[in-house]
Amino acid sequence: MNNPSYPVPENESERLASLASYNILDTTLEVDFEELTILASEICQTPIALISLIDDRRQWFKSKYGIKVSESPKEFAFCAHTIVNKNEVMVVPDAREDSRFATNPLVTGDEKIVFYAGVPLLNEDGHALGSLCVIDHEPKKLTEKQLNALRVLAKQVLNQMELRRKIARLQKSNDDLLEANMFIQKFASTAAHDIKNPLSSILLTSQALQMRLQNTGDHKSRSLAGLTINASKRLLALVDNMLDYSTQPSSLLSNQETLNLNVLLKNVIELVDVPASITINMPRNNHELVCSSVGLEQIFLNLLTNAVRYNDKEKGIVNILFKEDGDSYHFKVTDNGMGIAEKNLAKIFEKEVTLNTLDRFNKKGKGLGLYTVKLLVEKLDGIIHAESRIGDGAVFVFSIKKNILVDMGDTVSISNRQ
Repeated sequence: MNNPSYPVPENESERLASLASYNILDTTLEVDFEELTILASEICQTPIALISLIDDRRQWFKSKYGIKVSESPKEFAFCAHTIVNKNEVMVVPDAREDSRFATNPLVTGDEKIVFYAGVPLLNEDGHALGSLCVIDHEPKKLTEKQLNALRVLAKQVLNQMELRRKIARLQKSNDDLLEANMFIQKFASTAAHDIKNPLSSILLTSQALQMRLQNTGDHKSRSLAGLTINASKRLLALVDNMLDYSTQPSSLLSNQETLNLNVLLKNVIELVDVPASITINMPRNNHELVCSSVGLEQIFLNLLTNAVRYNDKEKGIVNILFKEDGDSYHFKVTDNGMGIAEKNLAKIFEKEVTLNTLDRFNKKGKGLGLYTVKLLVEKLDGIIHAESRIGDGAVFVFSIKKNILVDMGDTVSISNRQ
């Protein structure tokens, strides 16, 4: 088999380091990326669309539409050529007539790649990490509108990657901070500023794409763009709440509001990397609560992240239960994961206490997550405890004081139920 050569980008070592910083290679399928490849295929009318990332030896597909393989050798990758021309769309109308690809096994073999068009995924540091590409088995030519739409979609792919990287960095800062109150304030501030710009870009490009598709009659593509718009608006609302807290920490207690518990949980779950093998079950009925959405979101973000990280079962299950009485809201988060030894249950909420247990990603905790949860619950005038045995999963039960909104003419005040 022939091994075609491929060009090497300038500063290749820096490019590879930049790609590694996203921690995205070999991750599971994600709906946000899947929708973008489907949309690219629909717009360009090609049977195949890929989000391809190029490391030192292969091209790996974060999302693929129309093929079954998950990667291919770098020496045969069309996208290895695309990333060299950072600011251009690489179009190959007929690979059989292109000297770079005519003898490529992907062209001459069973894959029968003939047409290719790829847009480099250029990040803010100027590194092309891979490409969003479309492929056909026959010669083809894209219109200028199709090429422009492909460029817009490529920007959305990069924005999704940037968003996930920033969330991961925020989670790391969560682990490293020593004081929970300072952590919450810094976390909210950093999240608001780091996430809002790329998130706003996702919203704007999605709205622009939806307007572009308005007169095409392509209702499926417009619907997919609408999904991205709605998800972006939900996350922007969450970021705005975090920004309010970062500038006024006392708002954790004073900014009580009426919220839908399942809506809040769905927003939190979107921020957790949940593998396909794990199912998170929310309360069956909708419940309206009056409490701090920022505080409750951070509590559940920590508890659900742990429930996912420390689940070693083939089919992981996380259940979220809720009930209320006259004075308090009561929550229970259960999982069927690794479990915690009974002798350790009393100390897992202490600062910087770790149990030297590797999670499903072979990483150790920093001992700050549950300490932060305990302080947040206590700030909301509540209590928390854990129940568990090794191998039988864990149960976290917490309650927070119920508040009521009192309408006083043109103003609304908050009071505790005693």
